[in-house]
This record gives sequence, C-alpha cells and structure tokens, in this order.
Amino acid sequence: MPPDIIKTNKMRVSLFIACFNDTLFPSTGKAVVNVLERLGHEVDFPMEQTCCGQMHFNSGYQEGLAPLLRRFVNGFDSAEAVVCPSSSCVNMIRAHYPKLARESGDASLAAAIEALVPRVFEFAEFLVRRLGVTDCGAYYPHRVTYHPTCSSLRALKVTEDAMALLKAVRGLDLVELPEATECCGFGGTFAVKNSDVSSAMLADKIACIQRTESEAVTALDNSCLMHMEGGLHRLRTGVRAIHLAEILASTEDQPPQAKAEPMHPAGVSHG
Repeated sequence: MPPDIIKTNKMRVSLFIACFNDTLFPSTGKAVVNVLERLGHEVDFPMEQTCCGQMHFNSGYQEGLAPLLRRFVNGFDSAEAVVCPSSSCVNMIRAHYPKLARESGDASLAAAIEALVPRVFEFAEFLVRRLGVTDCGAYYPHRVTYHPTCSSLRALKVTEDAMALLKAVRGLDLVELPEATECCGFGGTFAVKNSDVSSAMLADKIACIQRTESEAVTALDNSCLMHMEGGLHRLRTGVRAIHLAEILASTEDQPPQAKAEPMHPAGVSHG
C-alpha cells in the first residue's frame, strides 16, 4: 500500500505551464495538477497566460516585452502561488521581469511585478520549500538518472530539491549522472545558432547517461529533455526522457503515459 500522503494547508495554486510545455509536452502540466491535487491543493489555469518572453529576451528583442509582462500580471496577480514546471521560465520571470518592468516606464506595472515575483515558484522548489513535502506518494520502479539543467542548477539552485523528491519515490533506483553539471547543449536558440557545438555537447551528455545504465533520464526542463531524448532515440538506446513531474505523478494505479515519438523543432541539431 502507498504511504499516507501528508497534506499541508490547502492553497490555491495557479499553473503557469510555459508555452513549450503547453505546445509539445502537455502531459507535464497534467502531472503537476495531479500531484498538487493529490496533496490537497486547488489548482487553476488562467486562460489568458502566454509565453514568458524568454526566447524574445535571449534573442535581443527586449524592448517590446512589456505587453507580455502585463498579460502575466493580469493572469496571475490574484494567485496565492504561481507554479511552473520549467526552471528557465521561472528564472526569466525572477531575474528579468523586475528590471524590464522598471525600464518600461510604467510604475504600476513595476509595482505589480515586484509584488507578484516572490509568489512564482519552480515546481520542485514549491513542493520542498513552500509546502515542505518530499514524499508525494509516487511509485516509479525504474533505474533513473537526474540531469541538473543549467537554469535549475546555476540560476534557481534547486538541484537538492529535485534530488530529495526523487529519493522519496518508491521503487526508484536513483543513479548519479557522471559530469552532471555539464550543459546538455540545448540552450534555446544556441542549439540552432551553434548547432555543431550543441551536437558535440549533446554527444558527451548522452555518453554520460549511457554510462549509468539507466532506463530514464529526468530533469526540470522539457526543453533540455527533448534535446537529450532526440539523441537517445537516434542511437536507439531505449532510454526514456521524462520530466520530474511525471515521475512524481506516477503511482501503481496511474503509471506515466507512453511517450510519442520525440518532437524536434525545425533547425535543432540532430547529430
């Protein structure tokens, strides 16, 4: 029988799914809702949400982002907590939204962003640091290795949170990833603009994953997971790439859904 789930005081959590997940990996958002509701919380999904603007920002189009900031505020200003299963998007909001809002010249927008940003959490961080939960009642009987993506490792510093959650999953055999702190080579537009370097970095990461003899690699960003899954699939390794949320949502009664063929945006290096 699964262990008793410790339910914290009920919160109203707003899911910021991130456009990448919404478009290519909707199962991640469903998994987040599954876990939070299992823990006794109410989850809503503001329909007006859209891209956080990270791709625009990283590509040099920073001056026109004020409308996206306003839309984010309009969608989430009443939320008790905003949870996002993408560390890179959370970092975009925390690291850049306040400055962008101030530079827009809109004092009310700047004030709204300053008030909202402290309530924005990456999913693993929210579970461990805000709710004080590590055991989500998950069951995933597989050998798994964890890749700390650049944003989760260097910006948000939530690797320990993710590891604590994985160690509490029943049946899961967690294996340390060699050279774990090395980038997988995705980096958003980096994989397009520097495809040869990206492919070389990916090859190194795939070799390290294979050394663990794991059945699956997990992380907090589907963008990096997609990049790694492409490399793993092309080499016919049989290793699955799966978001941490899907592992935490998995139980004996509800195992994670089988994944479709890997999806690659046009232009991303294919090795």
